[in-house]
Amino acid sequence: MQQISEGRRFLNPTILAQIGNLELIAKFVVEGFISGLHKSPYHGFSVEFSQYRQYMPGDDTKHIDWKVYGKTDRYYIKQFEEETNLNCYILLDTSQSMAYPSPEDLQEIDAVSETETSGNVEPLSKLRYACFLIASLSYFMAKQKDAVGFAYFDEKVHQYLPARSSASHMHSILLTLENLQSAKETRIGEPLHEIAERLTKRGLVIVISDLYDENPDEVIEGLEHLRYDGHEVIVFHLLSEQEVEFEFERLIRFVDAENDQEIITTPQVIRESYLSNFNEFIDHYRTTLNQSDIDYNLINTSTPIDRALSSYLAKRQGFL
Repeated sequence: MQQISEGRRFLNPTILAQIGNLELIAKFVVEGFISGLHKSPYHGFSVEFSQYRQYMPGDDTKHIDWKVYGKTDRYYIKQFEEETNLNCYILLDTSQSMAYPSPEDLQEIDAVSETETSGNVEPLSKLRYACFLIASLSYFMAKQKDAVGFAYFDEKVHQYLPARSSASHMHSILLTLENLQSAKETRIGEPLHEIAERLTKRGLVIVISDLYDENPDEVIEGLEHLRYDGHEVIVFHLLSEQEVEFEFERLIRFVDAENDQEIITTPQVIRESYLSNFNEFIDHYRTTLNQSDIDYNLINTSTPIDRALSSYLAKRQGFL
């Protein structure tokens, strides 16, 4: 366990960003993550109970159902069947706000224009973190022989890759992620409705977004559309450390990524009101989505990728 704990520091998102190659990152994260599970209950996404059969000499005793034995005084084995056609659809918001933070975003104003970042390491944007997360999820599901689809959107759907389970398809997803660029405008609700209409087979839908939209209720309606169509819906609400904690100190310029409006202020003046409004924004999504049986997960981009995966699997375990 100590070796795994020591190795986990390399799953720091900023360190991963220096690797560059998404496939290497995915392999590193997932294989390290799986090796750390040991005897956990997480054996896959799509292994389902099929039926009982009577125990035969040579059968693995770990599959004996002792509750059935207690009732019948006979040994019965649980049989499972692995479904290889679980469809998972990963939907990514690529609006301009997802490109935060860049070095310019963290520029504080003083005599020498110092920045919040240290050394030559650039901050990891929400979009880049999302790419790591999607690559890792795709790699993980490919190992489970599940089919993965991918779409990205801002105010409209720009690319839609249907769910497949082949290695070449996973490479197509990785290639798409490598060439992603953020867009200026966003309307999250409409693309979600469009994608919901495209999905003809029920499956697992993972939406990754910072959920910044002028009409949060339209976003919620789009997510509910997916849920009402019978999909299991998981939302990864991706936010940066700066957005969550607001620990700026010096005079700073804040620029709206999607309409270019800006203010220059001392952070201490607005911190209390900012955090109040920000927490209200988060609580609205969390409460409303949970009421609609949508699995809401807040992820800080400073969180190691394997920890984000652990949270996801814990939630997923609750749905099975």
